[in-house]
Amino acid sequence: MKKRNLIIFLILLSGISFLGFKTANKPEVKTILITPSIEGTYELSVRKLSDGTTLRPPMIMGIQTFTKDIRNFSVMWEDKNGKHFTYTVYSKYKLTDTDYTESIIYGIMNDEISGKGISYITNQEKTVPVKYENGKLEIQFPFDPPSVTFDGDRMVATMEGQFTDYWKKVE
Repeated sequence: MKKRNLIIFLILLSGISFLGFKTANKPEVKTILITPSIEGTYELSVRKLSDGTTLRPPMIMGIQTFTKDIRNFSVMWEDKNGKHFTYTVYSKYKLTDTDYTESIIYGIMNDEISGKGISYITNQEKTVPVKYENGKLEIQFPFDPPSVTFDGDRMVATMEGQFTDYWKKVE
């Protein structure tokens, strides 16, 4: 009788495993992706040029705010001849574990330094891949040349061969 009960028990146990129930000796492994947050207000504190020159306010100033889905960016600098470059962008964005999508509502650039003058950007959307590793998020913003790294309360924007901007989260 005991042998028969043991056989029935083993058959039932096999059936339970076959139906997809987890057994104690096979732990379930889950991968959880966490979308990093870039929300906050960042202030440009210093720009280091490729020739070693360091610019600080008031020669260069910038502010950038990310809400849950809005980016508002503004930067201005003055060259050694007193000419200005300003760029302002208001856009919507979406950040996932793999992508950054930006939809520009409007952007205005005034480039006195190169002599290009005023230009406008409206109603454009692009998606770019992101890299998130060891708590650092790297994005090549779709409409801005510098590559950007978010690391805690800091943001660093680098335009190879030209400058590196250091931004600090102020809010």
